[in-house]
Amino acid sequence: MKYGLIGEKLSHSFSKEIHEALTDYVYEIRELTPDDVAPFLEAREFEGINVTIPYKEKVMPHLDHISDAARKIGAVNTVKKIDGKLYGDNTDFYGMREMILRSGIVIEGKKVLILGTGGTSKTSRAVAADLGAREIVTVSRRSGENTVTYEAALGLHRDADIIINTTPLGMYPNTDAVPIEVKAFPNLTGVIDAVYNPLRTRLILDAEAEGIPATGGLMMLILQAARAAEIFLGEDIDEEKVENVIKKIFESKENVVLVGMPSCGKSTIGKLLSDMTGRELVDTDELIVGMTGRHPSEIIKTDGEKEFRRIETEAVREASKRSGIIIATGGGVVTQKRNIPYLRQNGRIFYLHCIPSDLAVTPDRPLSASRAVINAMYEVRHPLYTEAADAIIEVSHQDPPQAAADELIKTFTELI
Repeated sequence: MKYGLIGEKLSHSFSKEIHEALTDYVYEIRELTPDDVAPFLEAREFEGINVTIPYKEKVMPHLDHISDAARKIGAVNTVKKIDGKLYGDNTDFYGMREMILRSGIVIEGKKVLILGTGGTSKTSRAVAADLGAREIVTVSRRSGENTVTYEAALGLHRDADIIINTTPLGMYPNTDAVPIEVKAFPNLTGVIDAVYNPLRTRLILDAEAEGIPATGGLMMLILQAARAAEIFLGEDIDEEKVENVIKKIFESKENVVLVGMPSCGKSTIGKLLSDMTGRELVDTDELIVGMTGRHPSEIIKTDGEKEFRRIETEAVREASKRSGIIIATGGGVVTQKRNIPYLRQNGRIFYLHCIPSDLAVTPDRPLSASRAVINAMYEVRHPLYTEAADAIIEVSHQDPPQAAADELIKTFTELI
């Protein structure tokens, strides 16, 4: 390996595509056990590596030189070999600082809770101090020197203004996990999560639901990668190129989620979008068939709508863990509020709005078997679709589906 990333569990990593978009070198991902780290570093069979959870501190004793910044932070995430010697640095500081500044979240004068005690926690403390935090409290499962427990944080530090999560809780594939409840902190003015997969962890979505400015870790990942690549190559990367890569990566990771009434054109427009973009089309109704061996209408008729909605949520949850795909949902997906956070964690939601008179009556589907049923359903669901959507795309059976697909792609690009 010439350039790459080492860590313990890296199936979630986006680093390879980010580095290879920024540079011309091949970037490899290598999972190491704790016992593998020292022999790997001692072999020195690389030119430059990044280091992630949980080895940002563990690598330090094996390095010949450590930058003053990395030593002060107490964590290394970038190692370069020069004349056979290993030089450690920390580009996470730059990445996190720039991410926070770009987000508009103000740290100066604020009380900051940092969740976790690893290398990224130490970086976060250094960044918060640099940005003028009034008070910084580190939270861990166990109390210790300069740390409090989560129970103590909930009891003694409910006046916190900012939460920074540096734990892996909420990271793919365990995307339902949340390290702390934002509702317990009434003074919050910002939530920052170093997790970048999914794009919006449950912590971020909970903050957004409360109207609290929040940002996930993908911006930090890209910016620190750019700085690490500059260290590896010994040259600056053009700022315009970095900005183009940021937009490209964010766009490639967002799902396009289609919601709307039955027969509004989700499958047809989804297929067009798939052909236009090369993204895979995932239909949640087809996932349900794969999971159960039965069509949704059969499940509703035999087991009832409640059971079908439970199965549908499982399909939505699994589909939404993926990134860079098109998800066509069943018409009733918005009737279960629990589905919306799943769809939003990696996706932008588009409501394909079709007036009821354009919607087809389908006698073989129990929930849309007559015009009266469809009209009543529209009255209930239209506000739900509108509330869930990032954008509304008007569709009509009098217009070609391609027009709606083109408008959706244009809107999607503008949202990123």
